[in-house]
Amino acid sequence: MAILISIIMAGQAMAETVFEDFSGSASARWEFVADGVMGGVSQGRAEIAGSGPDAVLRLRGMVSTKNNGGFIQVRHRFANAWPADAQGLSLVTKGNGQTYYVFLKTPDLNRVWYSYRASFTASESWQTMRLPFSSFEASHDAMPQSFAPSEVRSLAVVAYGADYEADVQVKSISVY
Repeated sequence: MAILISIIMAGQAMAETVFEDFSGSASARWEFVADGVMGGVSQGRAEIAGSGPDAVLRLRGMVSTKNNGGFIQVRHRFANAWPADAQGLSLVTKGNGQTYYVFLKTPDLNRVWYSYRASFTASESWQTMRLPFSSFEASHDAMPQSFAPSEVRSLAVVAYGADYEADVQVKSISVY
């Protein structure tokens, strides 16, 4: 009986909470940013394609490391805290086979370029990517090296760090 209860409780701990399914007014919740804010020359755009259960977030463009650049991103800032016991993020995604990132920010980061980062490869068919919070790394040594999920206030999907054509779609983001 104790084993059965442990299995049930473990299953409850792994339940996912949908953070974003890109329905409704999703385009108002997400903001596109490119490295031009720092003098870079990367170009792109983000859009919500489709509607209802078929809606997806799509980030496309050319990432260039020229002129100290190297990113395009689409980000969402939010006020509601994630559960303190959350273990990670789950993204349903597809793309062009390139590496992309999820950047997370907390209020205690004192530089706009600081974030916690995890990478994933967006294959050409839909797949679920699970990114445990333990796999997110601090972008700089001068910042705290870990974070509490309940402190996260910004999430960005980012094409970053190399010269390439970006094309990634995200169907949903869940916290598990």
